[in-house]
Amino acid sequence: MLLQLSKVLARPQLTQVRELLSQAQFADGKLSAGAEAERVKNNQEMSQGSELYTKLNNIVMVSLVNHTVYQQAAFPHRIAAPFYARYTTGMTYGDHVDDPIMGPVGQRYRSDISITVFLSEPHEYEGGELTIRTAFGDQQVKLAAGDAILYPSSSLHQVAPVSRGERLVAVTWLQSMIRDPGKRELLYELGQAREKLLRNAADQEETAWVSNVYVNLVRRWSEL
Repeated sequence: MLLQLSKVLARPQLTQVRELLSQAQFADGKLSAGAEAERVKNNQEMSQGSELYTKLNNIVMVSLVNHTVYQQAAFPHRIAAPFYARYTTGMTYGDHVDDPIMGPVGQRYRSDISITVFLSEPHEYEGGELTIRTAFGDQQVKLAAGDAILYPSSSLHQVAPVSRGERLVAVTWLQSMIRDPGKRELLYELGQAREKLLRNAADQEETAWVSNVYVNLVRRWSEL
């Protein structure tokens, strides 16, 4: 399931993030790449662990994990510390699939869902589309700053070469309580119907039926 998360960052937050990133130091993105990704990865990434990095996470990650659609669609169990990546003219990230297991020893997690939070406006750079290969064809994604895209980590995807300007993104991964992507999508859709019924027909018998089925499917399918 590909799902857009609108306004993860409000305008004041985005302004703060952009200001912090203007002070950041970036290194070769290959330093965080595995053997396979290293061949096709050409970007820059901000080093983790600094006070600046913590300030960024306090804005970006707090906003993401509190986003209603993120919670409803991802069923998050563990989420990774993000990478803040920069692409300038000529930079790209060729076709790759994200590593299945990530994180340091003792903090391993399975990557079920990948998330890209866009931090540059589309008019600020040319190229740089996130292209996700799906059974329905290639899906090109280039969103407004502050929006995010959520997609399966098992997807073959790439970042097209940037031909002008600067592309800034935050990228993270998570392990979902619902491991199977098909079940996750069904639960998201059923959950949307449940929320609408609870708003508009809370006292109806059918609403209770739908709500009970949703809750018990989450109980049956979740892995903790």
